[in-house]
This record gives sequence, C-alpha cells and structure tokens, in this order.
Amino acid sequence: MPSTVSTRRRLVLLGLLAAAAAVAVDQSIKLWLLFGFDLPLRGVVHLAPFLDLVPVWNFGISYGLFPQASPLGQWGLLAVKAIAVALLAIWLARAGTRLTALALGLIIGGALGNSIDRLVYGAVFDFVSLHLTTANFSFRWYVFNFADVAIVAGVAALLYETLLGQNAVKAP
Repeated sequence: MPSTVSTRRRLVLLGLLAAAAAVAVDQSIKLWLLFGFDLPLRGVVHLAPFLDLVPVWNFGISYGLFPQASPLGQWGLLAVKAIAVALLAIWLARAGTRLTALALGLIIGGALGNSIDRLVYGAVFDFVSLHLTTANFSFRWYVFNFADVAIVAGVAALLYETLLGQNAVKAP
C-alpha cells in the first residue's frame, strides 16, 4: 500500500493517464479506419501473410459472445460495462503499485473505448485479424481492436504482478 496520500494520488493519476491514452489511441485508430481509410468500403486489406484488416461490427461482448442487436440489449451491455468500470476505478483508487495502477488504467481505457463505439454505432468496431494458414492447417484468431489489446495487456500485467511480482505471495 502507498504510505502517503500524495503517492496514492500519483498512482491514480498514472492509471487515469493510461486510461485516457488507451481511449485516445483506440478512438483515433477507429475513426481513421472508418472515415479516413474507409475500411468498410475496402473490405479485407491484407497487410502480411498472418495479418489482415477486416471490418467487423461486434454486437456482443468479448469474442462476440451474447450478441445484442436490440437497443435494450445494447443498453444492458453498456450498464454491465459501466458497473465494471466503476469497480475498476475503486480498485484503482486503492492501487498499491505503479504496475497495478497502469494495468487498471489500461483495462478501464479499453472498456471505455469499446463503450464509446457501442454508444455511437450500436456495436463495437473490430478490425485486426490474425491468422495462420498452411497447406494442412488453418487458424484464425478472433477479430479485435486496440481497446481489446489494452484490456488484455492490463489483465496480463495484473496476472504478472499477482503471480510473479515483487509482492506476490510465495510458497514457503
């Protein structure tokens, strides 16, 4: 735990800056791909043998689970996300390390970035498609966006800190 109020404030500020940066980068990329590059009109854009840009509208939550096309369903998903962000913000206010604050900020920013999509478009705009195809094998990862990357990076940082970090509980 931080020993002073100023340390706690610095950690919260770090988390809020990370959240703001994640939202800004996520929304900037999406706006450019939608309206500058016009990805929906172009369709699939091959960038590398394993990487494509693909316009996909996700009406559900992660991995397209629980799709909600109706306005009531979309508002329900937004309500769940708002509750999650509020709980994460409480956790951020109690963060004890820079890594925790940064990780929580990334998760909050990613959640807010996708929430903006849901509010503005009624669905989340995903566009990165990773895949591996050989003569005998084909694998396609789900289509995702920068907000998803921020969330996954934040969760990975929290797992690292919990399992391997300096304050992780160690077996005797």
